[in-house]
This record gives sequence, structure tokens and C-alpha cells, in this order.
Amino acid sequence: MKKIIISAVFAIFSLTLFSQREYLPTVEDLDLFLTTKTYVVLEDNPMSEFNFEVKDAMAKVWKLTDFEYISVEDFAEKSQNSDASFIYTSIVNFENDKTDSRYVFLHLSLGGENFTMDDLKDIVSLPLGYFGVDADRYGYKIGVLLSFMQNHVGLMKKNPEIISNNIFKHYNENIESAHNKTLYLLEDELSKDVSTTARIKAIYPYKFKLVSMDEIKEAILARDENVVFLHKVGPEGKKLKARCYKIIIGAENGDFYYFDYHMVSPKSPDGFLSSDFKKLAK
Repeated sequence: MKKIIISAVFAIFSLTLFSQREYLPTVEDLDLFLTTKTYVVLEDNPMSEFNFEVKDAMAKVWKLTDFEYISVEDFAEKSQNSDASFIYTSIVNFENDKTDSRYVFLHLSLGGENFTMDDLKDIVSLPLGYFGVDADRYGYKIGVLLSFMQNHVGLMKKNPEIISNNIFKHYNENIESAHNKTLYLLEDELSKDVSTTARIKAIYPYKFKLVSMDEIKEAILARDENVVFLHKVGPEGKKLKARCYKIIIGAENGDFYYFDYHMVSPKSPDGFLSSDFKKLAK
């Protein structure tokens, strides 16, 4: 179970709204979603990075539904519309997680008659970053994650049997397809024992490159079909224990090639691990 605080992702202000829900979409939900109008919830600051990134991305990539931008204040009223869907961010922590860690998630959800924001039905929910970590670390990825969301809806409609609590593990079947692409990595997102070119080459025989964030941004903007990159979500020194999510994403269209997470500990630090490279190398 997840506990969720609805929030505009880069704002200090957040609504004190809590819910405990973990929802699996049905085929009927997916069919209904395609008939809805999608409301993108913007934060109050019109100059915010999130507003800029999501507006730019929606105009370029969103094809599934008509969409409109709304404010956080309008969100509660709109959530009661059964013909509405929503793209928004939240602060998430997990029930029974004794670390009390919090993460920023990006959601695509359905509204409904007499719904409150507690009742929204998640179609797709993705980790963006650890709460409190600089949004510059992940804001530029919003467009490619929206592309993934669209593709994921199509995959679920075509193959509803894959819908489960661990649905993203399905994408690990794509690992071999990443072997003919160049894997872009940020050095500070790697475990120290695999943070150099020589150490990575010893266990990962395919193409990779240690790059800057700007190089990943450039690959995403160019929709480079030859590049996949690591999206890592972890506490980055904010906590000693928390989840570390690790996703390999295609720069061209947001396809996932690998998804996993581990609990950060002295033996499993906050970063891509040698065990992850070994899984990728298979």
C-alpha cells in the first residue's frame, strides 16, 4: 500500500491530502480512459520548472486524449468527473515502511462520480525522484516518461494478462534489446565498486558511456534511437535507508528495458549495483 500526499512536484506548498490505495487498472478502465479528457495539474508558480517541462512535453508527445491544464485548486472539483483523467505528481510513502521515506511520483489516473482525490484510480504511476532531492535531477525526463505512459497504456490494452502489482518487471524481457544501444550513465548514480569505465567493462561487455546530465538531455531531445539511459531514484544522502529505483529507458520513445529496486543499506548503496550490470549483461 502507498500513502499519498497530492503535490505540485517542485513546489514547497502541498495539499495535506492523504490516501492509502494501490489500484490495478481493469480493461474497462483502459477503455474509459481513452474517452476522457486529460487534465494536467500545474503548480501555482507559473514560472516553475515542472510547468515548463510538462507543457513542452504534452504539446510534443501526448496523442491519446484531448488535454487541458488546470490548477491544484481546481483538481479536487475535477476529480469527481467520470469523463476526466489526470496527470499529476504526488509525494508517496509506503505503508509499513519503517524508514518513513518519501518519493515524488508521476501519475496518470481516472476520476469518477463522487470521487475525492483519495479515490483516483491509477492507470500508471512512476517514480520521479526522492522527495527533497533537487528537481533538476529528473525534471528533464518528464517528456520521455509521458511517452512511456502512452506506450504502457497500449501494452496493457493489448496484453491485459500482464497487469499486476509488479507490472514493470515485464519490461525486463527487453534487456537483450538494449545490448545494441549505448547505455548512458551518470557516475554519481553508480555504486562506487562500478563507478569507473574499467570496473563496468569487467562485468558489462556492451556499449556504455559515462556522461553528464546535459548529454542525456540532448539524447532525449534528439530522440536518439541508439541511446538508453539510467533513471535512478534514491535518497542521495537524505536518508541512510530508503528504496532505490533503477530503470533503463530508451531516449527515443520512453521504452523501458529494465526495472528493479532495492533497499539502500551499507551492502547495497544508493546507486546502480554490480548485480544490476550482471542482470543487464545476460
